[in-house]
Amino acid sequence: MLQELIPFIFFAVIALSLLAGYPVAFTLGGVSVLFGGILFGFDFFELLPLRVWGIMSNYVLVSAPMFIFMGVMFERSGIAEELLETMALLFGRMRGGLAISVLVVGALLGASTGIVGATIVTLGVLSIPVMLKRGCSPTDSCGVVAASGTLGQIIPPSIILILLGSTLNISIGDLFLGAVIPGMMLVLLYIGWIVVLNKIRPNAFPAFPEEEIQKFQKNKLRKIVTAFLLPSVLVLLVLGSMFMGIASPTEAAAVGAMGATVLAIIRKKFSKETLMHVSKKTAVITSMAFMILVGATAFSLVFRGLHGDRVITEMIIAAEIGPELFLLIVMLIIFLAGFLIDFIEIIFIIVPIVAPVFQNHYQMDLLWIGILIAMNLQTSFMTPPFGFALFYLKGVTPPEIKTTHIYKGVIPYISIILICLMLMYFFPQLALWLPGVMK
Repeated sequence: MLQELIPFIFFAVIALSLLAGYPVAFTLGGVSVLFGGILFGFDFFELLPLRVWGIMSNYVLVSAPMFIFMGVMFERSGIAEELLETMALLFGRMRGGLAISVLVVGALLGASTGIVGATIVTLGVLSIPVMLKRGCSPTDSCGVVAASGTLGQIIPPSIILILLGSTLNISIGDLFLGAVIPGMMLVLLYIGWIVVLNKIRPNAFPAFPEEEIQKFQKNKLRKIVTAFLLPSVLVLLVLGSMFMGIASPTEAAAVGAMGATVLAIIRKKFSKETLMHVSKKTAVITSMAFMILVGATAFSLVFRGLHGDRVITEMIIAAEIGPELFLLIVMLIIFLAGFLIDFIEIIFIIVPIVAPVFQNHYQMDLLWIGILIAMNLQTSFMTPPFGFALFYLKGVTPPEIKTTHIYKGVIPYISIILICLMLMYFFPQLALWLPGVMK
């Protein structure tokens, strides 16, 4: 009996340590090494380095720092700023055009960066003051910016999808393909909500003044080419080369990093200082993610060494839980966990525990499960009190924006994500059709 309780005691110690505010990477690694050393002796210290070496020698994971580099270079070179300005004026005559432009730019930045912090800060700094100046409500403005900034976590190339592919041991390329239709569906539903909101409240997002649009028309073609066309071509090259099988995710990431640098040179925004800033920020973000990955590997090694996965499977068999109910319970746990911990912790703590059950006991398609989890994790960025998107947005908004404005603003978009999740549950082909066609 005590043997069966040890995995749960181990899990509880980690969960309590995280809730106490200790760093994720060192909590996972430290507690795991402590339990492993006590329970398995010195044999554990012979196994752990082999697991860590397996991470460091994983060719696919090399894509993560290069995608991060690409995103930070986009932010630093001012491409994101000009892209938002151009899109806002292109949609300027429409009521809700400003909000739709923020969503489109969020989707494009998501497809080029996959970094929530960079996208939220960029969109918040550039669009919130403009929205408030145009008479948009603080609540609506904050909601659309928070939702747009988190799109990069479902639209490939996404850091979530890369980490999920590594954890579930499935093809990252297939995950990227599987996320395309759900990601586009989410963008369209967001835009649909903006249209409905402007029908309910006609002045929710007013149109731009005609004189500003006329001024934009003079340099329209040049702005569209430099601000919209060139970044879009780069994104298509990166994703297209992966989807067509021309390049692996790692090779495509290298193309993206080089392409973003070339765009910065074309815009005359490239310098030694820019390269130093981008390289340093890339190193910091990558180091953080890989330290957590090493800690999560230690956690997985100890948990499976304690036969925690077998104990959970036996409990499920004894309870006679069907696959649909188990999936519902897991999705609910991930959604609720998103209120308290971030997506990396969820991927490396919860997913390794449930993945063997989905695969070995229920024989469910892990690609479909991975896309469902990725869509669910979208909510973790926007659910209070610890949603990262909320923190980033509050940090860059004007003083008149209150935390309650941000919390209320994200509610419709969280609801839309849950609707998408239900559609993907009832229609698995939304996630599985494109990978099947491309194969």
